[in-house]
Amino acid sequence: MTSQPRQSSSQRGVPMSTTGSTLADILERVLDKGIVIAGDISVSVGSTELLNIRIRLLVASVDKAKEIGINWWESDPYLSSHARELAESNQKLLEEVRHLQQEVRSLKAAQE
Repeated sequence: MTSQPRQSSSQRGVPMSTTGSTLADILERVLDKGIVIAGDISVSVGSTELLNIRIRLLVASVDKAKEIGINWWESDPYLSSHARELAESNQKLLEEVRHLQQEVRSLKAAQE
């Protein structure tokens, strides 16, 4: 049995933390895979909790967010003109329904 000399991790191609990566490479990896940061902050005096804050942060590309089912920006009226139009249309329809309900009530009252 012959023994072979041991190779260092850099000779085997294992990435080390000293391997250079540009900020663009790191950002591309984070956006491609996504990253979740979660934490809770609680302020208490004695046994009385005064403040509780839950922080949840997701950093991902738009494509990755859509892939996992997150697309709130598409319906946010402050970010989408189409959503704003839908909100205005919805408000007009609600007003019309209220008006029609009032008319139905008055017709029922007239029949009685």
